[in-house]
Amino acid sequence: MKIGEVIENVPCIDEFVKNIEVDSLFTSNPSLRSVVVVRDDKPIGHITRTHFYQKIGTRYGYNLFMGRHNQLIMKENPLIVDRNIPITEVSTLAMSRPSEDLYDDVIVTRNDLYYGVVSIRELLLKLVDTQVAIASFLNPLSSLPGNKLIDEKLEEALKLPQYSLIYFDLDHFKSYNDTYGFNKGDKILLYLTDILKRNIVGTEDFLGHIGGDDFVAILPHYEAAMICQRIIDEFDAFILSFYDVEDLTYFQVQNRAGKLEPLSCTTLSIAVITNQYQQFESVDRLSDAVTRVKKQCKKISGSCYLVNDNGKETYLVH
Repeated sequence: MKIGEVIENVPCIDEFVKNIEVDSLFTSNPSLRSVVVVRDDKPIGHITRTHFYQKIGTRYGYNLFMGRHNQLIMKENPLIVDRNIPITEVSTLAMSRPSEDLYDDVIVTRNDLYYGVVSIRELLLKLVDTQVAIASFLNPLSSLPGNKLIDEKLEEALKLPQYSLIYFDLDHFKSYNDTYGFNKGDKILLYLTDILKRNIVGTEDFLGHIGGDDFVAILPHYEAAMICQRIIDEFDAFILSFYDVEDLTYFQVQNRAGKLEPLSCTTLSIAVITNQYQQFESVDRLSDAVTRVKKQCKKISGSCYLVNDNGKETYLVH
């Protein structure tokens, strides 16, 4: 949400309006919190009700200020933001102000001209609404975008001149959960999440969490192989630290067919699809293609990635 969507109008005056007229504005409008001071319709200062009457209410304040221009009282350098700035960014700016200015209205401009103000109360209420809305689209464990945002990004990817779709999936993860419990399983998922966040870092890159041990990335280029190799190297480097090493030698678990087999260390399978030599008409077609590559990848022992960029031949790199 942009800050310009929640503005309210308050009076603006030029810097030569006398303080007696400012007093009249506040007196005739008991709910008026502030007045914006403009020069050629551009905001240059701010007069809050509290600050105004603190100045006027001093021993000689009334005689000193009331008949003079408001520029003697106005607060200079107020927080001024463009209407297109996100609420989350404005809230950070507002909360970083000096304590005496913390609850002043935020002045909003349009093309550098005065547009309106936003109270701190309204800003915080809308910020909460925005954060709740954002949270509803994020995976609660990884805080990465979930399925709704993933679907939107896949639709956008189909329109890109270049893209690589990368699907990350853990092997033998179910047996780890069955052996060590879901809490420790979540730690592996967070371990993988951190690795992915360190490596999927381009300004136009997208990283999402489908759910469980399935993650997806969309890159606006074909340079996925080197990134996949780094991710695998980092993942394999410390994955054994999540195990009791003896368990990998002596412990047995049931596989999906119900038969006992030795506990295997969790590995990472990465499937990559690009549009370099093939085009996809829909998200369903794209998803089907990367799923087929993932199934091939999971047949290979150990962490690996497969890149399929022509729809026929698949290139394997460990």
